[in-house]
Amino acid sequence: MSDNGIKHITDDIVQVRIPLPYALNHVNCYLVQGSDGWTMVDSGLHTEPAKSQWKTAFDQLDITAGDITQIILTHMHPDHFGMAGWWQAQVETPMPVYLPRGEKHTADMFYGVEDVTDYHAWLLSCGMSREITDNVAQAFTSTRNLTKPYPIKQDYIDAGGTIRMGERDFQMIHAPGHSDGQIIFYDEADKLLLCGDHVLMKITPNIGLWPHSDGNPLGNFIASLESLAELDVRLALPGHRWLIEDWRGRVKELIAHHEHRLQITLSAFDEGHETVYDVATHVFPIDRFTPHEWRFAMAETLAHLDLLERQGKLTHVKEDVWRYQISS
Repeated sequence: MSDNGIKHITDDIVQVRIPLPYALNHVNCYLVQGSDGWTMVDSGLHTEPAKSQWKTAFDQLDITAGDITQIILTHMHPDHFGMAGWWQAQVETPMPVYLPRGEKHTADMFYGVEDVTDYHAWLLSCGMSREITDNVAQAFTSTRNLTKPYPIKQDYIDAGGTIRMGERDFQMIHAPGHSDGQIIFYDEADKLLLCGDHVLMKITPNIGLWPHSDGNPLGNFIASLESLAELDVRLALPGHRWLIEDWRGRVKELIAHHEHRLQITLSAFDEGHETVYDVATHVFPIDRFTPHEWRFAMAETLAHLDLLERQGKLTHVKEDVWRYQISS
């Protein structure tokens, strides 16, 4: 990585490291050059540091917003979606923004509803105190505000087909878990993969069960990893951290991580924990968490509890505060 966070990965693909105001302090976005202009893959959150970094990248490449022919989003999370609408507003004729069709429902809910009452209630059902819940809900709203303006118009892409970026044809592959409808993009000719947040180095992608999620996100994630383990990948370009050169090795590490995490989650019940919140305190170093990080810990804990229940190892009692217990 160059000192300014802008790096040519290949002759036609540039990685732009966009700053984020969180512990995970950047998102990797990509520009793919073609004869008729550039494709932007993911966009970052709409912040002043992000705009400054994009300006540096565009100046270095000697391009303008008018040279962007399309914006392709791997999934709907704010750090990937957040500047798409702002970019459209920079040109007289807005470039198309493409979102995986499987993300449409979640995106409509997340970005279309101003009232966070349901989200607040979900946190309380997980056993979180009202004081912590208020702080987490406020952090949620603050993050969502960094995604405005929303795209004027969105188009949708479907897994199973191909899409042209620059002079490359990418297969579109459904990669659920981190986000229900996430799509990753595989250039078979070059064995190159734009893998979004599906596989990351050093850190593991957050696999959460949210109020708006499809069921069984962790089970879907593991099944997807097992399916993709045999994909012939020379180089994978992720949404965070550094490039992935040992695709199969990293995929196997992620599967092993979650198998271990399931065992840690199950061990929480030996200490008498029952609620999602209490189990999260057993699994995660909560004393170091910000309100922004707390919601991910809750959703990820719930995803592991959900899979253990599906495996018949836990039972779930849905009272005002949800409780789990070891199956007899």
